[in-house]
Amino acid sequence: MQQKEIPLRSQQLKENCWAVEDIYPTEEAWSQALSESASLPEELAAYQGKLGESAETLLSYLTRMEEISHQADRLFVYAMLRADEDTANSTHQAMKGKCFSFLVSLSSATAFEGPELVAIPDETLDAFYAQEPGLTKYRRYLTKARLEKPHILSQAEEKLLAGAAEVGAAPSNIFNTLNNADMTFPAVTDSEGVTYPLTNGSYISLMERSDRTLRENAFRSFYGVYESYANTLAASYNAEVRKNLFFAKARKYDSALAAAMEPVEVPEAVYHSLVDTVRKNLDKMHRYMGLRKKAMGLSELHMYDIYANMIPEAEEVVPFAQARDEVIDAMGILGEEYQSVLKSGFEARWMDIYENKGKRSGAYSCGCAGIHPFVLLNHKETLDSEFTLAHELGHAMHSYLSDKHQPSIYNEYVLFVAEVASTCNEALLMQYLLARTEDPKKRAVLINYFLEQFRTTLYRQTMFAEFELKAHEMAAAGETLTADNLKAMYLQLNKDYYGEETVVDEEIAIEWARIPHFYRNFYVYQYATGFSAAIAISQKIQKEGAPAVENYLKFLSGGCSTDPVSLLKIAGVDMSTPAPVESALELFGRLIDELDALLTK
Repeated sequence: MQQKEIPLRSQQLKENCWAVEDIYPTEEAWSQALSESASLPEELAAYQGKLGESAETLLSYLTRMEEISHQADRLFVYAMLRADEDTANSTHQAMKGKCFSFLVSLSSATAFEGPELVAIPDETLDAFYAQEPGLTKYRRYLTKARLEKPHILSQAEEKLLAGAAEVGAAPSNIFNTLNNADMTFPAVTDSEGVTYPLTNGSYISLMERSDRTLRENAFRSFYGVYESYANTLAASYNAEVRKNLFFAKARKYDSALAAAMEPVEVPEAVYHSLVDTVRKNLDKMHRYMGLRKKAMGLSELHMYDIYANMIPEAEEVVPFAQARDEVIDAMGILGEEYQSVLKSGFEARWMDIYENKGKRSGAYSCGCAGIHPFVLLNHKETLDSEFTLAHELGHAMHSYLSDKHQPSIYNEYVLFVAEVASTCNEALLMQYLLARTEDPKKRAVLINYFLEQFRTTLYRQTMFAEFELKAHEMAAAGETLTADNLKAMYLQLNKDYYGEETVVDEEIAIEWARIPHFYRNFYVYQYATGFSAAIAISQKIQKEGAPAVENYLKFLSGGCSTDPVSLLKIAGVDMSTPAPVESALELFGRLIDELDALLTK
């Protein structure tokens, strides 16, 4: 379906829209359910001060909390889906607002839970388990809730830190306001004098254009604007890093990294292993940049060339029906049940497929406990859209299997493992397509697409992770983060990662200043670890067959029933070692060799 004009929501065919009626048959039914839920926060608040008094009371609270969370999840998912169908629909936006208010009241009513669970003495909780077998179901939940016990302070200190949290949000708020509202960019021209608007949203699409003059003009203009705000942006990021150090020290963590990693149950060794292993394999990235320079016929490869299409034949029309069939066929390697459920997802309208006026941009998958996942797409008839479909269905199947095999309290997976299922699907689709493609040009297009994922996810996100780590280490050593030292550090990182085959233009030194994820401390590394784990798993599935598939499906069915590193070990991947990252990078090297051979023919 090639859309020439973007249709209204009312013009979309029903078979191309998600089946929100599977959650609530009508909007009126949703409104009634929300009204009937109004007393639930008060019901849970009645347990305040009582969680440690008896095993029976604790079980009663946890059971009811799980049931109410299940109800709240359905209310929110329905409202969010309807709001995202058309962001200009005021009725659906109001529904989402009402639901958000309800969730806030629910969160406020249960704010006592964490402190009270932590306050229960270990011996008392052990006695509760012995007295009430029903609590065994919640042992994992209680253990995770009590992870913070060594870092919980006195009531007065906790009150002070709670008050400081609002102040702590200031650096992020300042950055977002400056970046999204106050900064403006000049229009840029191409080699023929045609003018293009330059914004944060349009920058990457301009970097992908074939007109090199346009790319260079956009690159230099874009980062020129950031350079003019360099001191303000450095002051903002310095405040963000010092905030992280302050809260880490206040809560008695050894470092800001430890404060970010311990609560999500990921050892710091995983972070360091990722950076060290990628560092040892920078030669492969340098080779890829050399191949890009050769393929593009450039005497110098600049930073404004690295997003441009290096293979002119890369534009390929992929109708949705073809993308659907190829994705379903490619997942046959995961077994009949997985493939059957995936196929039924298309028939049962899990997906909202095409763009319409006002529809939320991008793509996502959203689980809905006890129903089925929902997938938002804005499908274009491109190879990228086909891989987006595979990616989001990986998330959807992860949600489906976790919801099927876990109680609702454990059916959601954490970010550290979230990208594994989606990227594994992409890798399996890639392997499927390559196995059926002998045409050298088509193979080159596919391999280049895959290599770009390695560059942008594994290498680039690891470079970001290394920047974050160095910035926090500098600040912890007493050094103020300034525009000059941040730029110098970031420029050197780019030179290290891209190598001598690339002209690392001075403008790139300010790129750190536009990355919003740097205001979510020690977050981006998870994209690189998830990608590495997924590639390692897809390789095991290809080589080992049924046993590897069985272990992978167990992992997908695990939700958050144990810590994320242990979950991945079920799938045969140990992220505390360099092995998964090394395995992914070995594949990267082999793909570079094959693409080089194809382009030489």
